[in-house]
Amino acid sequence: MPQWVTSGFGEYQKRLVNDLRLELVEVSAGVRNKNADLKRIVAKEGEALLKAVPKGDLLIALDLTGKQWSTEQLSKDIVGWQGQGRDVSLLVGGPDGLHASCIQRAEFSRSLSKLTLPHPLVRVLMAEQIYRAWSLSKGHPYHR
Repeated sequence: MPQWVTSGFGEYQKRLVNDLRLELVEVSAGVRNKNADLKRIVAKEGEALLKAVPKGDLLIALDLTGKQWSTEQLSKDIVGWQGQGRDVSLLVGGPDGLHASCIQRAEFSRSLSKLTLPHPLVRVLMAEQIYRAWSLSKGHPYHR
């Protein structure tokens, strides 16, 4: 990943250290070339993603077809998840999206935008939105 991605994600991760733990687990996207079997690659990615999810986590698939999320709703969701004592795993698919098994296993499917967003940007965007939603729930002035 470019340095700006690592730096951006790290900045929000560091800001959340006292109340929320923001952890990044990367799964290989697999090699894509002109002869690649994309269905097989996406299925393998999906399998690897699901294996990386700790047992008991609430699983959310980030998918173009999911329900749109607002910062206010994410804030309410975070408060609810903390109240339940649940850890949350957000699944972001590779360049060709999430495998159907990931979407089926997820408790929720959410969309960040109808736009196609590059994966490095999604990483920073989600970290920032989690921080913003948390700050909103704490009455912190960041969310203005």
